[in-house]
Amino acid sequence: ALDIARQTAVKTKVPVGLFSLEMSKEQLVDRMLCSQANVSLWRMRTGKLSDREDDDDFSRIGQAMGILSEAPIYIDDSATSNIMEMRTKARRLQIEKGLGLLVIDYLQLMEGRGKYGDNRVQEVAEITRGLKGIARELNIPVLALSQLSRAVEQSKPAIPKLAHLRESGSIEQDADVVMFIYRKAADRGYNIDELPASEKNLTELYVAKHRNGPTGKVNLYFNEETVSFKNMEKSGLDEPPPEF
Repeated sequence: ALDIARQTAVKTKVPVGLFSLEMSKEQLVDRMLCSQANVSLWRMRTGKLSDREDDDDFSRIGQAMGILSEAPIYIDDSATSNIMEMRTKARRLQIEKGLGLLVIDYLQLMEGRGKYGDNRVQEVAEITRGLKGIARELNIPVLALSQLSRAVEQSKPAIPKLAHLRESGSIEQDADVVMFIYRKAADRGYNIDELPASEKNLTELYVAKHRNGPTGKVNLYFNEETVSFKNMEKSGLDEPPPEF
């Protein structure tokens, strides 16, 4: 989601609002900077950046800072988790900045406006309806991250399905598009040392639901050092999806 926000703002100049309920603004900026500069996040955090002429991290970071400083990305890492407060902030961003994409990390940390006690399913249903309302009112895409249930770990391979969305079927019902990311290298059912080199960075993006288009699988390359995704040479929804 962070890569989508960065690419959207940098390449298309569409204003992006990022409401982060989990990570701080500083953490997000560090990740975006390393992704944009193609620099190892670990090396930057540990102060082990290279200044060699053939591998100058400082030069790349400087260029990336210039690019990101001009990108219309607006990060809100306040403790605001109420759906109504988010709607108000999104409206303001659209009026003042022309908001074109809203990213929320992540849905299960949000709160509804009512008092549901222990009925989290109803509360999540209100939240997903609220997010859909924001998308329709402001006429923008809303990208909301979601946790998965532990049940996905019992599958072999542990490819997520719609039934694994945590806490409510309303997520599947209200979303126009549902996508899952799967990496064999992160699957506990596999030993990463035994995987061929071609699969260690392979990421499979499953489009499990698409209200107005096809479902299927897209292969991506994940660079763990720079925390970024890139398209593989061959991509597209040209492979049939598993049963979701």
